[in-house]
Amino acid sequence: QVQLVESGGGLVQAGGSLRLSCAASGRTFSSYTLGWFRQTPGKEREFVATISRTGGYTYYSDSVKGRFTISRDNAKNTVYLQMNKLSPEDTGVYFCAAGTLVVSSQNNYRFWGQGTQVTVSS
Repeated sequence: QVQLVESGGGLVQAGGSLRLSCAASGRTFSSYTLGWFRQTPGKEREFVATISRTGGYTYYSDSVKGRFTISRDNAKNTVYLQMNKLSPEDTGVYFCAAGTLVVSSQNNYRFWGQGTQVTVSS
């Protein structure tokens, strides 16, 4: 069992940056791949980024590639999402999730956090 708690969301102007954190409980953190997803109003939850167990492999959606960076610190049981060059289209609730494969499919991710709101003003 893994419990995930996101933090770091907030209000930022377009072009700005935010760093999200997701802290996990449990001693098996390093055995999971981790992903970030987001849900914008009126849309289904979508994949943002994922990272392998050791952090050596990452994969991004086309919409965030080059602007967002996912990383993890297994010693701190934490995964991060550095978001740069934010636009109003990035507004939404951001979720972290733990799974077994480095894939974009939500079906892979067994454990989910409650989400943190990110709002980007124009």
